[in-house]
Amino acid sequence: MSTERILEEAREQISKIIPEGVNISGIEYEGPLVVVYTKDMDTFASNNDIVKQLAQGLRRRVAIRPDPSMLADPEEVERRIREIIPDEAEITDIYFDDDIGEVMIEAISPGIVIGKHGSTLNEIKKEVGWAPKVVRAPPLPSKTVSDIRSYLRQISDDRKVFLKKVGRRLARQRLEGESWLRMTALGGFREVGRSATLLSTRESKVLIDCGIDPGKDGGTPYFNAPELMPLDTLDAVVITHAHMDHCALLPVLYKFGYDGPVYCTPPTRDLMSLMQLDGIKVSFGEGKKAPYESSHVREVVAHCIPLKYGETTDIAPDIRLTFQNAGHILGSAVCHFHVGDGMHNIAFTGDMKFERTWLFNATANRFPRLETLVIESTYGGHRDFQPSRADAVNTLNEICDRVLKRQGKILIPVFAVGRSQEVMLVLEELMRTGKLPSVPIYLDGMIWEATAIHTAYPEYLNSQLRTQIFQMGENPFLSPLFKRVETQDMRERICHDDEPCIVLSTSGMMNGGPVMEYLKSWADNSNNCLIFVGYQAEGTLGSRILKGQTDLQIPERGKMINIKMCMDIEVAEGFSGHSDRRQLMAYIASLDPKPNKIIIGHGDEHKCSDLASSIYKKFNIETRAPMNLETIRMR
Repeated sequence: MSTERILEEAREQISKIIPEGVNISGIEYEGPLVVVYTKDMDTFASNNDIVKQLAQGLRRRVAIRPDPSMLADPEEVERRIREIIPDEAEITDIYFDDDIGEVMIEAISPGIVIGKHGSTLNEIKKEVGWAPKVVRAPPLPSKTVSDIRSYLRQISDDRKVFLKKVGRRLARQRLEGESWLRMTALGGFREVGRSATLLSTRESKVLIDCGIDPGKDGGTPYFNAPELMPLDTLDAVVITHAHMDHCALLPVLYKFGYDGPVYCTPPTRDLMSLMQLDGIKVSFGEGKKAPYESSHVREVVAHCIPLKYGETTDIAPDIRLTFQNAGHILGSAVCHFHVGDGMHNIAFTGDMKFERTWLFNATANRFPRLETLVIESTYGGHRDFQPSRADAVNTLNEICDRVLKRQGKILIPVFAVGRSQEVMLVLEELMRTGKLPSVPIYLDGMIWEATAIHTAYPEYLNSQLRTQIFQMGENPFLSPLFKRVETQDMRERICHDDEPCIVLSTSGMMNGGPVMEYLKSWADNSNNCLIFVGYQAEGTLGSRILKGQTDLQIPERGKMINIKMCMDIEVAEGFSGHSDRRQLMAYIASLDPKPNKIIIGHGDEHKCSDLASSIYKKFNIETRAPMNLETIRMR
């Protein structure tokens, strides 16, 4: 069936649902959306059920937009919007997208813009003709969020062409004959790093994650596997979250010719852009050539189709995707794929935390259907039990108190996204409540910017933290204790200052980044302390230090220098964003429904096989721990 015929069928379906007399001036596929253009926006604004009925009838997401001829003058529209919206919403910007008839309203309090049950937003829809879209203004200004929003406005014409191309590809004619589903491990199986999995059907190919191996000097997934090539046969790339072992090499796909969509949550899009651009800077600082350029990162942004938790979207003619909270970092997602017309359902946890943390709710464990689960096993070994969050706080408190009392300095290497924000919340509370002396907490590397992105998406944080921010007006991320390291001169002053302080710095596994500057300055003083709060992959500098290596060679301006480790080495366990063995087994026990098959990845070889064996023995569920390049057929 041709795309034109499919559009015609959509028109016929729409005509049966909308009230008689409503003027529909156009219908178009834009990415996974069916866009309906109308000259009667007020009808849709006053009856939300119509859109729900359209989505159910078309079995696709539906967007209603005004016919271009109905759009009023932007200056007059902006004046009217500011009259309608209460001042306490604190509008920070209003900008217009002529091509799609949208007016973006950026505000500190988007809930006030929306109004009770959408009343204010509906009034705007009726009054101005343009389709309003509300976005949150970060209370901490984020250059990344601002730049991405500005860039997307600049390329709106190109993006519309791209979305129509994706929409028509999604609507292509389905193939006749036998249906099947299989997954191919391209990286991140029986290892931690370079996560990449190919999900294939007779109709479609979807790549899940595209990361780097931090422990193997930039090890990549098996891009040359025949199943993956050529890249233009890929229907989509899905990114579970923004850590570099899951997204670092996504720009490389665009460098080598991929031009299709990337599906991820909005925070993941922003955070991975930050991480990928920083990857270029880190490579340059180490005298290495990055595998991609900033133009390729912009290509990723231009091709992103962001999805919120719970939105179900077609990403291929026979595959639908739904994201659910994974509890690992901001925007991290369990990816649930509904394949075929009920043929098979498979979920990829990505990295997950099945425990409520200071930042996030626990991993989602309920699905409409689930036949196969692909789960991580970073801490899946039979001895991998982490302390509770309360014990983790006590441990960190005791270590920091001891070091600060002897006037020492504390260095905590952290991932910019996830662990840094958790440690920030804990340190802020300990100092605010007097359990630790108040000393400066310096944030170096991308931590400040990553934290600013967290403040732009509080709806992705746990309910307690949202209440604290929204209802109590207490945003711990805005504490004056936190100080941003903005220049090399400031970093030098901190390194040589005699006063005690705490530095949170990237990178989390000490493979480059500003953390190395502090290490070089403080390593020879036994009063100082290095505290590990996250996973250290095999082969990284952090792993070598943990194993007791004291004579270290580290890079400096393209050369290797020797340093002697005399500072204290401590581990504050319990801050990990990964589930431990107990939590992984509890997650399997809690799944509703139970899968028929569980596939284990993202863990050292013995942990993958150990977890697979334990799940089979306890739950009598078929398990596999494949090696990279293995293919498993599900149907």
